[in-house]
Amino acid sequence: MILHGIAIVEAAVAPARERIITHPLYASLDSQAAIHTFMEHHVFAVWDFMSLLKSLQRDLTCVSLPWLPTETTGTRRLINDIVLVEESDQLSSGYMSHFELYTAGMIEAGADDSVINRFVNLLREGNLVPDAITEAGVPGPAAKFVRSTWNLVVSAPLHCQAAAFAFGREELVPEMFARVVSVNQASGGLNTFIEYLERHIEVDGEDHSPMAMQMLADLCGDDEAKWRDCADTAEAAVASRLEFWDGIFAAINRRTIGVDLLLPAIEELSVLK
Repeated sequence: MILHGIAIVEAAVAPARERIITHPLYASLDSQAAIHTFMEHHVFAVWDFMSLLKSLQRDLTCVSLPWLPTETTGTRRLINDIVLVEESDQLSSGYMSHFELYTAGMIEAGADDSVINRFVNLLREGNLVPDAITEAGVPGPAAKFVRSTWNLVVSAPLHCQAAAFAFGREELVPEMFARVVSVNQASGGLNTFIEYLERHIEVDGEDHSPMAMQMLADLCGDDEAKWRDCADTAEAAVASRLEFWDGIFAAINRRTIGVDLLLPAIEELSVLK
């Protein structure tokens, strides 16, 4: 039943997954402005990935006192191994989370990190996630994506969260990032961003994706109803990613058009001077 269950979920996500892998977004990352727009949106997906991951760790292990052993002995190890790398990886600049690596990449590239910083600060002050999204002014496509993920974190059953994690993140990321990593590096300042992408291609493709699939198999076993739940959840998660990619692509096009319209005026001013 487990292999059959995985096949059911794979079939459910296949159409949207193919559109993500072949999305025109990747080809649009051919300028500094386009890369900045991508990073300023995508950083929120990096943050909410960590929230989904820690939600799984909370429910699969014991993170409260007094400590008690949980029943999910195999998945305990799987989720803790994934958290170890994602939250405190050993990188060229030392130990840090992949979210912190990404924000360092934004600074190095010259992208605007003010919105993500404002969002995180609002959370530190105790604001609820939906309120922080609004107050920080998170870009529309990113805001919708984070809200979708957060709804899973606060209300979805554990096996459904695991399905979104396995198929909407770990299994999908290596192929997505393999296409993003070919971005134009002529402008410089992208070494840290490239390190983030390459690290995820490595660990997700080789380790975390198989581990996430095993975790899902452990949680669902031979329960056909759970596998159907997982198919529905994974399909919605991948569709949400596709909509997110559409939104970032549209934002890049709007920014590019704006720059193209502004350049003639700038050139005219230069001539007048």
